Amino acid sequence: MNDTSESKTLHRAIIVVAMGFLALALVFSARAALGLAMPIWESELGWSRGYVSNVAAVALLIMAIASPISGFILDRKGLRFTLLLGLIAVFTSCVVISMANSAWVLLIGFGVIGGVGFGIIATHVVASAVARAYPKNVGFASGIATSGSSAGQFLIVPLIAFIFASFSWRWGFVGIAAGIACLIPFVWWVPRDKPIKAPKKASSVNDTTDLKSSIKKLFSTPVFHLLFWSYLICGYTTTGVIETHLMPFASFCGFKPIPSAAAYGLLSAVNLLGMIGIGWLTDKMNRPLLLGCIYIIRGLTFWILLNVGTSYETLLLFAVIFGVVDYSTVPVTASLVASHIGLKVMGLTMGLLSAGHSIGAAIAASLGGYFFDKDATYDLIWMSSIALAIIAGVLAFLIKETPSAVPKVPTFSTSS
Repeated sequence: MNDTSESKTLHRAIIVVAMGFLALALVFSARAALGLAMPIWESELGWSRGYVSNVAAVALLIMAIASPISGFILDRKGLRFTLLLGLIAVFTSCVVISMANSAWVLLIGFGVIGGVGFGIIATHVVASAVARAYPKNVGFASGIATSGSSAGQFLIVPLIAFIFASFSWRWGFVGIAAGIACLIPFVWWVPRDKPIKAPKKASSVNDTTDLKSSIKKLFSTPVFHLLFWSYLICGYTTTGVIETHLMPFASFCGFKPIPSAAAYGLLSAVNLLGMIGIGWLTDKMNRPLLLGCIYIIRGLTFWILLNVGTSYETLLLFAVIFGVVDYSTVPVTASLVASHIGLKVMGLTMGLLSAGHSIGAAIAASLGGYFFDKDATYDLIWMSSIALAIIAGVLAFLIKETPSAVPKVPTFSTSS
């Protein structure tokens, strides 16, 4: 590759990383706002935590359906079209939520419309797009791009908490919608993928162009199952229990909204650095070993939550340690998919993994609300997270680190 070609590739990769980072920052903040608003809705509108948790679970189930579809759309239409579709959906969701006066409007706004948007603007889409744009360092580049999911929560969630406290929760969701509206015009900066010619004969998952055949081949691949089930548990122990229930748990412990959001913001800030650092390590060391260690360390951190009590310092300690291993599975998983399954179907593969992630998260979100309404405690959900995270670590250890050539990736067109 000559210097000019390398420069163009790097320039396009930077655009993909930047846009993915910004889109995830806004969308994951919209997702996190539900947990921040949950105690407010409970006191102001009488919506129980169980009901709001079930709305979150509905959104996650919709995400499970949307994730493989958005991955397939990415493989066929490219990042520009996929981002535009998802951002419009999340913008609409925030507007609907801001006008909600009844529980069913919240269900439609967050659960259904939001679920579609969250399933499209997700780490699997961004990680897949980055891997196709810059396969040279998949772990590091995807780690930077997907860290937007944490960066936004570090910077934006405390701001949303301030708006909630100073004005109202409605203005908080309006603010998120306004931020998304400002980002949408910049989507046209994203370079378009050229169509990929189908091979004459499909001999592997990466050579298959038909959706049904691709899914069938993936589910007959052992490494896919190891990644799928560990990623399902990943969803349970992150999005399901932490994104949905950490701030309500903090409120239950007696901490006010802004300190609770600050703790969540600290977690996100550490997670941002953790994703970039783990992304760098992904390109340097045994990836299954790294992934398994992340899961086991994550599981052990839930012991801290079991002992928070009324100690804000203990909550901050959890935020720091958990932050390192929160979304840091994404760059490692993306790198393993790229090398063990292939870039051509990476969007679909990561989409299916994310579907499992969302299913696990939906189970945890619903169970967390159920256990709290029943027993007024989150202990059972924390203990289940310990056991499952250790199981996920064992599954990751079973993956063989067998280097393989990175498949040829699609090039980008020069047209805008």
